[in-house]
Amino acid sequence: MHDRRRAAAFGAWAEDEAARVYERRGFRIVARNWRTRGGEVDLIARSGSLLVFAEVKAREREDYGLAAESVTATKQRRIVEAATAFLASRGEGVADLAVRFDVVLVTREPAGRLVARLIERAFESE
Repeated sequence: MHDRRRAAAFGAWAEDEAARVYERRGFRIVARNWRTRGGEVDLIARSGSLLVFAEVKAREREDYGLAAESVTATKQRRIVEAATAFLASRGEGVADLAVRFDVVLVTREPAGRLVARLIERAFESE
Protein backbone atom coordinates (compact mmCIF):
# COMPACT_ATOMS: atom_id res chain seq x y z
CA MET A 1 0.00 0.00 0.00
CA HIS A 2 2.86 2.35 0.74
CA ASP A 3 4.05 2.10 -2.88
CA ARG A 4 0.60 3.04 -4.20
CA ARG A 5 0.42 6.11 -2.00
CA ARG A 6 3.92 7.09 -3.01
CA ALA A 7 3.08 6.62 -6.71
CA ALA A 8 -0.13 8.65 -6.34
CA ALA A 9 1.75 11.44 -4.58
CA PHE A 10 4.41 11.48 -7.29
CA GLY A 11 1.70 11.53 -9.98
CA ALA A 12 0.01 14.52 -8.34
CA TRP A 13 3.36 16.26 -8.00
CA ALA A 14 4.06 15.60 -11.69
CA GLU A 15 0.66 17.03 -12.69
CA ASP A 16 1.41 20.16 -10.63
CA GLU A 17 4.74 20.51 -12.47
CA ALA A 18 3.02 20.04 -15.85
CA ALA A 19 0.44 22.73 -14.93
CA ARG A 20 3.30 25.10 -14.09
CA VAL A 21 4.82 24.45 -17.54
CA TYR A 22 1.61 25.67 -19.18
CA GLU A 23 1.16 28.59 -16.78
CA ARG A 24 4.70 29.81 -17.50
CA ARG A 25 3.73 29.80 -21.19
CA GLY A 26 0.71 32.01 -20.53
CA PHE A 27 -1.98 29.31 -20.33
CA ARG A 28 -4.75 29.16 -17.78
CA ILE A 29 -5.62 25.72 -16.40
CA VAL A 30 -9.29 25.15 -17.18
CA ALA A 31 -9.66 21.68 -15.64
CA ARG A 32 -7.66 18.87 -14.06
CA ASN A 33 -8.45 15.18 -14.22
CA TRP A 34 -11.61 15.79 -16.25
CA ARG A 35 -13.41 12.45 -16.48
CA THR A 36 -16.13 10.92 -18.56
CA ARG A 37 -17.15 7.33 -19.21
CA GLY A 38 -14.93 7.22 -22.27
CA GLY A 39 -11.75 8.47 -20.65
CA GLU A 40 -9.93 11.16 -18.74
CA VAL A 41 -7.84 14.21 -19.55
CA ASP A 42 -5.15 15.08 -17.01
CA LEU A 43 -4.95 18.80 -17.82
CA ILE A 44 -7.01 21.15 -19.96
CA ALA A 45 -5.35 24.51 -20.57
CA ARG A 46 -6.37 27.57 -22.54
CA SER A 47 -4.49 30.46 -24.06
CA GLY A 48 -6.59 32.78 -26.18
CA SER A 49 -8.39 30.71 -28.77
CA LEU A 50 -6.25 27.59 -28.19
CA LEU A 51 -7.49 24.77 -25.96
CA VAL A 52 -4.95 22.08 -25.05
CA PHE A 53 -5.79 18.62 -23.78
CA ALA A 54 -2.69 17.23 -22.09
CA GLU A 55 -1.76 13.77 -20.90
CA VAL A 56 0.80 13.84 -18.10
CA LYS A 57 3.11 10.85 -17.88
CA ALA A 58 5.38 10.57 -14.87
CA ARG A 59 8.26 8.25 -14.22
CA GLU A 60 10.51 8.12 -11.19
CA ARG A 61 13.10 6.38 -13.35
CA GLU A 62 13.22 5.60 -17.03
CA ASP A 63 14.49 2.03 -16.60
CA TYR A 64 10.85 0.86 -16.71
CA GLY A 65 10.37 2.45 -20.13
CA LEU A 66 9.92 5.96 -21.36
CA ALA A 67 6.78 7.76 -20.26
CA ALA A 68 5.91 8.60 -23.88
CA GLU A 69 5.70 4.90 -24.73
CA SER A 70 2.69 4.50 -22.46
CA VAL A 71 0.53 6.88 -24.51
CA THR A 72 -0.76 4.13 -26.76
CA ALA A 73 -3.26 4.44 -29.60
CA THR A 74 -5.96 3.20 -27.22
CA LYS A 75 -5.03 5.84 -24.65
CA GLN A 76 -5.01 8.53 -27.35
CA ARG A 77 -8.50 7.46 -28.47
CA ARG A 78 -9.78 7.73 -24.88
CA ILE A 79 -8.28 11.19 -24.48
CA VAL A 80 -9.91 12.32 -27.73
CA GLU A 81 -13.26 10.88 -26.56
CA ALA A 82 -12.97 12.73 -23.26
CA ALA A 83 -11.97 15.94 -25.09
CA THR A 84 -15.00 15.61 -27.36
CA ALA A 85 -17.26 15.18 -24.32
CA PHE A 86 -15.64 18.18 -22.63
CA LEU A 87 -16.25 20.36 -25.69
CA ALA A 88 -19.84 19.14 -25.97
CA SER A 89 -20.43 19.98 -22.30
CA ARG A 90 -19.33 23.57 -22.92
CA GLY A 91 -21.81 24.17 -25.74
CA GLU A 92 -21.55 26.92 -28.33
CA GLY A 93 -18.77 28.83 -26.56
CA VAL A 94 -16.03 26.51 -27.82
CA ALA A 95 -16.91 26.28 -31.51
CA ASP A 96 -14.18 28.74 -32.55
CA LEU A 97 -11.40 27.28 -30.43
CA ALA A 98 -8.42 25.48 -31.91
CA VAL A 99 -7.69 22.17 -30.18
CA ARG A 100 -4.30 20.57 -29.56
CA PHE A 101 -3.29 17.29 -27.90
CA ASP A 102 -0.05 17.35 -25.93
CA VAL A 103 1.89 14.98 -23.73
CA VAL A 104 3.97 16.23 -20.81
CA LEU A 105 6.69 13.84 -19.72
CA VAL A 106 7.82 14.32 -16.14
CA THR A 107 10.82 12.48 -14.75
CA ARG A 108 12.82 12.80 -11.58
CA GLU A 109 16.53 13.49 -11.92
CA PRO A 110 18.90 11.54 -9.65
CA ALA A 111 19.24 14.70 -7.50
CA GLY A 112 15.45 14.69 -6.96
CA ARG A 113 14.48 17.63 -9.18
CA LEU A 114 11.50 17.13 -11.50
CA VAL A 115 12.09 17.71 -15.18
CA ALA A 116 9.08 18.27 -17.44
CA ARG A 117 9.29 17.97 -21.20
CA LEU A 118 6.35 19.23 -23.24
CA ILE A 119 5.55 17.48 -26.50
CA GLU A 120 3.17 19.74 -28.38
CA ARG A 121 0.87 18.10 -30.94
CA ALA A 122 1.88 14.67 -29.65
CA PHE A 123 -1.08 13.20 -31.52
CA GLU A 124 -4.09 14.26 -33.54
CA SER A 125 -7.76 13.47 -33.27
CA GLU A 126 -8.92 11.28 -36.11
